[in-house]
Amino acid sequence: MKDLTRRTFLKTLGGGVIASSALLSACRKATTDNASLPEDQGEEGTMTYRTSRTTGEKISLLGYGMMRLPVVEEGEGTARERHDATIDQETVNRLVDYAIEHGVNYFDTSPAYCQGLSERSTGIALSRHPRSSYYVATKMSNFSEATQTRSASQEMLRNSLRELKVDYIDYLLLHSVGGGDDSHALFNARFMDNGILDWLVEQRTAGVIRNLGFSFHGDIAIFDMLMQWHDEGKYHWDFVQIELNYIDWSYAHQINPRNTDASYLYGELEKRGIQAVIMEPLLGGRLSNMPDAIVEKMKTRRPESTVASWAFRFAGSPEGVLTVLSGMTYFEHLEENVATYSPLQPLSEEERQFLEGVAHDYFNLNAIPCNECNYCLPCPYGINIPAVFTHYNRCLQEGNLPNRSDVSREYKRARRAFLIGYDRSVPRLRQAAHCIGCRQCVEHCPQGINIPREMQRIDALVEELKQSL
Repeated sequence: MKDLTRRTFLKTLGGGVIASSALLSACRKATTDNASLPEDQGEEGTMTYRTSRTTGEKISLLGYGMMRLPVVEEGEGTARERHDATIDQETVNRLVDYAIEHGVNYFDTSPAYCQGLSERSTGIALSRHPRSSYYVATKMSNFSEATQTRSASQEMLRNSLRELKVDYIDYLLLHSVGGGDDSHALFNARFMDNGILDWLVEQRTAGVIRNLGFSFHGDIAIFDMLMQWHDEGKYHWDFVQIELNYIDWSYAHQINPRNTDASYLYGELEKRGIQAVIMEPLLGGRLSNMPDAIVEKMKTRRPESTVASWAFRFAGSPEGVLTVLSGMTYFEHLEENVATYSPLQPLSEEERQFLEGVAHDYFNLNAIPCNECNYCLPCPYGINIPAVFTHYNRCLQEGNLPNRSDVSREYKRARRAFLIGYDRSVPRLRQAAHCIGCRQCVEHCPQGINIPREMQRIDALVEELKQSL
């Protein structure tokens, strides 16, 4: 399983009023009860912890996502994005040291992250610290048919133990359930037909796995089925990882019908007492790079806070949240996020309502819901799909998306900004014009974006702008 490739890996509704009430109730009750460690309302400079409902252990509210690790080679990109990347282990060690020193004790990885290098790098960094000082989460990432046999999936877990240099896994997840066009068939192939889910339950009983859960993407029928299994006692979930942020709380389904509002997912978990691990608190970084008008509104409301800190406070406020994951490649991101949760200042009712307004404004921008996860890469025709979408969204957010009905000077300025910025941010051979609609990318997109259609739309816009020069 050490040679698991990126391409192998890639083969792979709640009501608004009720949701708002649930979040407010959850925010009000966000406390812990351990006298020996800082509580949610701890002293300045001390990390906030949440108590695991299954083990009673204290988990840092900030979790370290080991998916975007720094690389040695010169050039842009992280180990998750680049195919020629060698992880900068010295920097990873220093990042992990700083995190542990400042109270972070939850580290999340996968056999598939960083072209299969994340677990090894994480294991090297963490093994320099006492085993009792951290909790490690990894995943059963058996996406390809070659890894879905019983023996191959079992070897994947054993290899994770070796790479992470541990005797047991604190949190083991069925990776990305609900994804794919035929999610039930894929789920059965990965976990049921081969008996792997039952085997993982046995490993939990034996202590090789201490907590068993899953990360969810896509098909709500799969999520509901797994909740029903929990209710019936067929399978017990110790935790579940979901995407939660102040946009996805109420707008995930409206942005993409394939997705489910986080308010529903969180509410279903909280009804059952299952703690949530949060991914995408920044919506793929978009909530740290908001439109100028929204940034100004946030700064007016809370001048001392960064835009990103609003998102992290939202994600961490509900009491049923165990930890909030952040893929922190750079020290400044780590330092800022540590500060936000040291300690957490839970959202007030007024602040929650304020973010509801921000979410409404953002939703009305109609941005392409790309999280820059890069699962769509590599494109066989060399298109940098995330970069194309990022440029489009940035222009939309900054007011540089030309309005076809506007023939004023402002239109000319926006047209020029869009075209010049496009050539600067995306090399011409990697732009949308080279998409042939092969659709190889579509099945890999967790957000369910019709990538060829969006590429065609953006290319048509580019050509129209060029013709009007």
